[in-house]
Amino acid sequence: MLKLLTENWSLKLLSLAFALFLWMFIMGERHLEVGYTVPLELQKIPHELVIANQVPSLIDVRISGPRTLLMKVSPNDISIAVDLSELKPGLTTFKRLEERLNLPNGLRVTRVSPSFVDIRLDRRKEKKVPIKVVLAGDPDPGYRVAGLTSTPDKVAIAGAESEIKTISEVMTEPIDLKGVTDDFSQIVPLVYERTYTNFVDENTAEIHVVIEATAPVEPTEAPAAAETKGTR
Repeated sequence: MLKLLTENWSLKLLSLAFALFLWMFIMGERHLEVGYTVPLELQKIPHELVIANQVPSLIDVRISGPRTLLMKVSPNDISIAVDLSELKPGLTTFKRLEERLNLPNGLRVTRVSPSFVDIRLDRRKEKKVPIKVVLAGDPDPGYRVAGLTSTPDKVAIAGAESEIKTISEVMTEPIDLKGVTDDFSQIVPLVYERTYTNFVDENTAEIHVVIEATAPVEPTEAPAAAETKGTR
């Protein structure tokens, strides 16, 4: 038995090496399909324009090809780039996203989801709007709010023109007045829940609240004075 194993051992070793090489070659050339999550890169947005709709940041793609080529593809090395430099205000649809993938030759895209993206560009505008102070609760009985001052009294916002047109004021977070009897100042955040516009600089305001008594307190006459007055 041992003789059969050792006889012509060099030829048998060569045959084994050839079989191993053939197996690796066949496995390497076998076609596979692999899924990737690819970032969508929006490039060269004109300075005077702003994106005014929801655009997916990731695209799901499936790629097929020889196993040896797929093994060389790293998810960090592939992306889908969209050049926006020549666009005008309005809606533009980008189709055939697979053609924008930077893939090695020999690989094929079998599926893209979503298969297209809509990008709406709007003119970038800036304006100042007044700050509205929001109060919560009431001062102690016998007191009321006599005045409010906001510093600054207006705030600058910038972004999509279509959204800016709908904004007439920005509100503060509620200021609690419960139990208050004296003037006070407080720095409060500004509430802003828009999508395509934002503050240029400030996002807080210092609010000064003036509190006063609702009715003056009548002075009481001293007992000694009252007694003296009664003896006259």
